[in-house]
Amino acid sequence: MENVRKSYGSHVAVDGISFELKAGELFGLLGPNGAGKTTLISVVTGLSAADSGTVTLRGLPVGPGHPAIRGRIGLAPQELALYPELTARENARFFGQLYGLTGADLDDRVAAALDAVQLADRADDRAGAFSGGMKRRLNLALAVLHQPDILFLDEPTAGVDPQSRQAILDEVLRLNAGGMTVVYTSHYMDEVQAVCRRVGIVDNGRMIKCDDLHELLKLDASRIRFPAVGRVAAWGSIPGISEVATSHGVTELTAKAPAIALPHVVRVLRELGSDGHALELRPPTLERVFLLLTGRELRD
Repeated sequence: MENVRKSYGSHVAVDGISFELKAGELFGLLGPNGAGKTTLISVVTGLSAADSGTVTLRGLPVGPGHPAIRGRIGLAPQELALYPELTARENARFFGQLYGLTGADLDDRVAAALDAVQLADRADDRAGAFSGGMKRRLNLALAVLHQPDILFLDEPTAGVDPQSRQAILDEVLRLNAGGMTVVYTSHYMDEVQAVCRRVGIVDNGRMIKCDDLHELLKLDASRIRFPAVGRVAAWGSIPGISEVATSHGVTELTAKAPAIALPHVVRVLRELGSDGHALELRPPTLERVFLLLTGRELRD
């Protein structure tokens, strides 16, 4: 994408975003509600035309005026894209035919896709009778039948059970390991932190931060937590500690340099008669980085 803008009337949904994906990358795309993620995905998948700027996939233009490129793009939208009155197999055959698959090739792709999301034994059951997790898994299967170069996943685990969630994550990692480029959008920051190696954060239509995950996590600090003990005014003077807070009987120290701070914390706890067994070190998280960059105000 290069300097892409998209407006709806006076509302600027995407405001000059530029970024590049590498082939085979598993990229996390984050943003609060209303930040412009859905519009961005609509533009980069060719469903909506940008007002200005360019989108290309391996040098080929992407947009409503270039329908042929859609065969190289996969999309599993947040709103389930399947027909509830059709069986899982019938859904898969229909979507495969839309991409020009026929005959034995279609049969093989359908069987492989349903097996990959663990729905082979329910292939002839009506999709409308599936659980939420099964529908999400079918949604993913339909998006990859044509073996796209790049796959966009918009909230792929929304509202699913833990088993389906893990099955979807495992399949995403398998697809990526096989060379498929994946853009993963989710409000579940732990998922993005677990599977993505680079992350972009969108807010107010702009890409406010885009970096490798380990660089983003440097914006946060570790937390050292333990049951509040004694009246220790010296916690803040410990090397590596930047903030001290005590609430509901728990003291939390913000540590930019936890390796330096921890020995001092343990020493003071022992001096106060605590054995330190309840001490907990919480590493930096993508969720805290996200809140730091986008703020804590509600987005409805």
